[in-house]
Amino acid sequence: MFSEVKIAILDLYDGYPNEGMRCIKMLIGDFLAQDTVKGDFDVFDVRGDGALPKIEDYDIFISTGGPGSPVVQGFQWEKRFFNFFDSLLAHNKNHEDKKHMLLICHSFQLMVQHFNFGLVTKRMSTSFGVMSVHQTEDAKDEILFEGLEDPFWAVDSRDYQVIQPDEEKLKEHNAHILALEKIRPHIPLERAIMGIRLTDEVVGFQFHPEADAEGMQRYFLQADKKMAVVNEHGEDKYEDMILQLNDPDKILLTESVIIPKFLNNSLKNISIPTE
Repeated sequence: MFSEVKIAILDLYDGYPNEGMRCIKMLIGDFLAQDTVKGDFDVFDVRGDGALPKIEDYDIFISTGGPGSPVVQGFQWEKRFFNFFDSLLAHNKNHEDKKHMLLICHSFQLMVQHFNFGLVTKRMSTSFGVMSVHQTEDAKDEILFEGLEDPFWAVDSRDYQVIQPDEEKLKEHNAHILALEKIRPHIPLERAIMGIRLTDEVVGFQFHPEADAEGMQRYFLQADKKMAVVNEHGEDKYEDMILQLNDPDKILLTESVIIPKFLNNSLKNISIPTE
């Protein structure tokens, strides 16, 4: 018995060179290569072409990170993205064939602003590298974190952050904060929100669950990227980052757990004809 599944990638990279799309496509390819699954995926250039999928044509949606400020500026593509998102949620409220969606980094910050879950603001300095992510009490039953330690490790790459959660807005939508950034006892600043589950079908993360060691190592070995890390954090931090990339208990584990679990769990909970 095979399940035919249709997946849409919402590409928010705006043509900017990145490793994220390669990683997402690779993870989807591994998922579709399973003996009991067949299907395909399509990519939609949300920012460059204003392209968005038809909700009824797809079962699973992954919305990517992207460059530039995530602060909503009223661009036409932003309005179209929010209309799509609202339509997906409305579909799930009114239909048995639920649509599942994962939002990453830039997409996550857009979602937060759309529902006023918190404040999206520029950080004092860029957060970039392999960082610890701490689970909240609300994450104790989070299926996508099963198999991960607390804290777990993930690739972080952002100039902006989500802080000052609005508890009333979160409660209004029955949304739950799943994760916070690393503990910094020597810095008197609020810890950023790293993950929110909006519904049973929709979840978003600030970090990059798709990142793999190969892509990050290639990225870090670029002269300008290395210099940026060394200038910001020092040579020792840079060397430590390179070592962490191949640690099986760090981003290799996170990459192998979150998106694969999201895809497989989505497949179990959507109505797809089998043959």
